[in-house]
Order: sequence, then structure tokens, then C-alpha cells
Amino acid sequence: MNQNKAIIAGAAAILVLVLGVLAYLFLGSSGDIGGGDTALERELAVAGPLGDMAKGNPDAPVTVIEYASLTCSHCANFAVNTLPHLVENYVETGQVYYILREFPYDPIATAGFMLARCAGSDRYFGFADTLFERQAQWAFTQTPIEDLKAIARQGGFSEERFDQCMKDEAIFNHVKEVATRARDKFGVNSTPTFFVNGEKVEGALPWNEFEPIIKKALAARGK
Repeated sequence: MNQNKAIIAGAAAILVLVLGVLAYLFLGSSGDIGGGDTALERELAVAGPLGDMAKGNPDAPVTVIEYASLTCSHCANFAVNTLPHLVENYVETGQVYYILREFPYDPIATAGFMLARCAGSDRYFGFADTLFERQAQWAFTQTPIEDLKAIARQGGFSEERFDQCMKDEAIFNHVKEVATRARDKFGVNSTPTFFVNGEKVEGALPWNEFEPIIKKALAARGK
């Protein structure tokens, strides 16, 4: 009888141990799946060959990834009218980590992104913001490359440096790879397309429609 009780107790202990290991593996030590990360979020976290251009704290509870084209008028609308609110209210307060990824529609948008990349990480967003704000002055003109070159000169680029930038294979390949992966792996086929903690959001939403999505994502993370 005592031997049977010992066997039963031993089996129960093993079962508890196994269940505990499974709970840790599938739920995480806090009880949330993967600490709140999904497989999609982990895939989205993979940057292109040259890394991401981002604003905010990488450890923020919410990550917003935007796939945009510099020749997309809807992207320009978001950049000018919605993004500043996101940055002021959530990025600068440590609640959102914002990543801009290249998804150019055409060679002109590719050239714009290459210029921003050539400007360096400290000036990337300054160039991107300027190109969105002044989109009509270069993206849709009869001489877009010359007009882009003029903006580059105002930003401190010599003509030689601009020409070198447009021939930079590493940057070109980065832009191409990021866009291809977005299309093939995440189903991005229009811009702007956002992923808010893995939730896909399409279109240049005004702030009064975009903010509730941020609040929902924060609430889901207990923030």
C-alpha cells in the first residue's frame, strides 16, 4: 500500500513538473504567450541588411512599423498630419517605438530613400520628412532626379556625393530586399501599411482614427 502511494506520488510530481515546463514554454513565465510577442511580431522585428531607421525606445510596449513610399501622396499625408501627433504623444513618452521601412513604388521613390539613407542615421528622418513635405516639388515634376538633387544640395550634398549615393549598391539592395520581404512575407501591397504590434493597418488614417489603435495595443500590453 505504501509502495503504491509512493508510485502515485512520484507520478503526480512528474506530471506537475511536465505541466510546469509546458506552461513556461508556451505561456512564458508571466503567463502571457511569448511575453506578449507573436510569431508575426518576431518576423516583423527582423530588419533589412542595413538595419532599421526608427524613433523612440526599442523596449516600448508598442511597436509601429510603417511601410511607405516617398512618392505616395497618402504616405505624405500621414507624415505631415498624423505622424507628428504619434511622435509627440507616444514616441517621445516612451510608449511607442516607430520604424519607417522603405516600400518604394517606383525608381524615383527608391532614389529618395537612397538619398535619405546616404544622409546617415542622424539625418535620415530629416530628409524623409522634407521629401514628404515637398513631395510635389520633386516626385511629380518633369525632372524628378534633378529636383531631388536640388533638395540634396540644400541638405549639404555635393553633386559628386549625390551621384555616388545613387550608385550605392548596398543601399539599393537594402531597399529592394526590405520591399520584397514586405510584399512576399507580410502581404504588403499598398502604402502606407502599418503593423501595430503585429496588427496590420492599411491606409493613411487621420489621428482621431489612428490613436484608438495605439490605445488598444497599449491596453493589450497592460499599459
